[in-house]
Amino acid sequence: MEFLIEYGYIGVFVASFLAATVLPFSSEVVLTGVLLSGASYWQCIIAATLGNFLGGMSCYWIGWVGKIEWIKKYLRLNISKLERVQNWIANKGSWMGFFVFLPGVGDFIAVALGFLKANWKIVAFSMLLGKFIRYIVWMELVYKVQNMTGFN
Repeated sequence: MEFLIEYGYIGVFVASFLAATVLPFSSEVVLTGVLLSGASYWQCIIAATLGNFLGGMSCYWIGWVGKIEWIKKYLRLNISKLERVQNWIANKGSWMGFFVFLPGVGDFIAVALGFLKANWKIVAFSMLLGKFIRYIVWMELVYKVQNMTGFN
């Protein structure tokens, strides 16, 4: 983690990208380290949001290339039910991309949205919005804790 912190905004971008994939990684540690070293608020927001967004969209595209035959063969799901869910997500559920920022389940939501061929434009917009808000909240929390503890 120290290695990424030393690279500043690039480190934040890389950490955020990795955290948004199926790899277990925490971008918040790197982001906090870079912030506490005196980095620019908005440049950190941009680096973290873009990295995390691109990582989340990579999960979406991995889901997109999934095949229905694999689901039928290996998971033994009812294909007609799956198609109904797919149609629902394509029309309404694309906004679930907002929740891709959630730790633990966000990667699965992104892959599922891709597999179910949710509208990629709506997924991308809602995912970008959710990730942006996530990092704003995180950074504000870091600043509040920093002010409360007097750590500079």
